[in-house]
Amino acid sequence: MTGQALRLPRTVKLSDGTEVTLRHLERRDKDAFRTFTNALSEHDLLFLRTDITDPDVLDAWFDNIDSGRTVTVIAEGKPGGPWGVVGYGSLHMANATWSQHVGEIRVLGGADMRGRGLGHVLAEAVFAQALDRRIEKIVAQFTIDQKGAIAMFEELGFKAEALLRDHVKDRTGQKHDLLVYSHDVSSFGAQMDAYGVSDAAGAG
Repeated sequence: MTGQALRLPRTVKLSDGTEVTLRHLERRDKDAFRTFTNALSEHDLLFLRTDITDPDVLDAWFDNIDSGRTVTVIAEGKPGGPWGVVGYGSLHMANATWSQHVGEIRVLGGADMRGRGLGHVLAEAVFAQALDRRIEKIVAQFTIDQKGAIAMFEELGFKAEALLRDHVKDRTGQKHDLLVYSHDVSSFGAQMDAYGVSDAAGAG
């Protein structure tokens, strides 16, 4: 699984036959990525941990990519419109010495890409990046309202580890409980190999 999923850029076919190209996010993509973030709905933005429509936040994101603290894989396609960014998956490495074996995954697709399997494909690509960097454990954090994302990650084998009451505030200032999920990276790789997911997804 790792070799196929790690190879970027590459074209993959989603569950409905839609093709997207996966590759690393680079600084030259800033305008295209901003176009994607600005097209997100208020509901999507409501529960994000950072305001990715803020230029300063995006600048910090690219700084983290340059320093190797963050790896972001974008999906490019043209479902019903011009070619552009349609989703991303990110691996954020921990800064503390005692947790450098842990990374956090974040995956988000555009509204018109929901239900096509893009989240699974991006998660697989991010897991391959984690394996390549010898990350041993990946965590994902959700508010209880993010039911679709929770269901997808549970299908991938993530298990709930903690519930933190009133831990986050959304863009309107309302408090939400935070769910922390985790997954062993190596077991995910074995799982994908067993089901041949990367072979089915890869298209050259």
